Amino acid sequence: MLLKKNKNKNTIHHTFTQYPQIIRYVDLLFCLIILPLIILLIPIDKWIKVQPFLSVTFIVYLYMLYFIYRKSNIPSLFLRKKYGHIAILLALLILITILLTHFPISDQIGSKLPIGLRRHLHAQTVWFYFLIVSGLSLAIEVAFELFRQILQKQEIEAEKNKAQLAVYKAQINPHFLFNTLNTLYGLVITKSDQTESAFIKFSNILKYMYDNTSIDKIDINSEIEYIQQYVELQKLRLNHHTKVIFESRTDKEHVLIPPMILITFVENAFKYGSSSSEDCTILIRIIVEDGTLLFKTQNSIMKEKKSGESSIGIENCRKRLQLLYPGLFTLITERDNYKNEFLTRLTIQLS
Repeated sequence: MLLKKNKNKNTIHHTFTQYPQIIRYVDLLFCLIILPLIILLIPIDKWIKVQPFLSVTFIVYLYMLYFIYRKSNIPSLFLRKKYGHIAILLALLILITILLTHFPISDQIGSKLPIGLRRHLHAQTVWFYFLIVSGLSLAIEVAFELFRQILQKQEIEAEKNKAQLAVYKAQINPHFLFNTLNTLYGLVITKSDQTESAFIKFSNILKYMYDNTSIDKIDINSEIEYIQQYVELQKLRLNHHTKVIFESRTDKEHVLIPPMILITFVENAFKYGSSSSEDCTILIRIIVEDGTLLFKTQNSIMKEKKSGESSIGIENCRKRLQLLYPGLFTLITERDNYKNEFLTRLTIQLS
């Protein structure tokens, strides 16, 4: 299974690196083979002989038309609802095409035909090639956009798997299990009233994590409940020196969020911000207002990160956010040496 995942990951990475080359090959194929064959549908040799300037201008325009479509990426503009940009671009291209239809025609072209008919045939030819090149260019760009969407989905899935792996390493590891089971054992020995509740929280945490490994989005209330149970379970092993403040509020019940994208920051707050001998505070706040998630953790720094210890969990979360919410989130992590506190602020435009 692990070998298969690594193979898929390598395939995705290989596809990413080959993608620019694929684009270049398609551009070369169109410019060197497809477009010249299209141009040969008209008697271009006669056009060049009689009106070389018009012929060269028309051919250059067809090549420019293709690259304008390619660089403007109309399918992407459409997906981002940039309808104004699309309208302006198409209006400019249509205006240029209209100007080409009114290009002066030499009397030697089709001299046996009336001037009105010759102008009509010229205009039809220009519009025919405009539509052909526009259609092919848009078809190619739509194919590229679909390909990009597929690659992005695969990359999101790959980053999600890495993020989930980081979560498992951060929580479902021997240290976490030992502390939790030791706390549960202590509750059993002392016959505490909290024993049953603690076991339920622990089992719910494990069930939530394994049930949602393949789900892209989950209800925000389910995520908040999961984090709250994690916080309550952590509080059982802490004494009065660590004060934990957990706040949550939502104005909508069915806002969706990627599962387990916040827990890494919560886990870090407990990992580095709790103490059994010194007074300290851990603040966790989750607020959803008007389709915006406002997440904050603030904790006293009671434990320093070991030399060489990486922040793989946070970096994976940042990468996952960049893929899921490009341009729609801000993540700030900072240390206040004066107050000896660590602060995390995350804002996501969910809708």
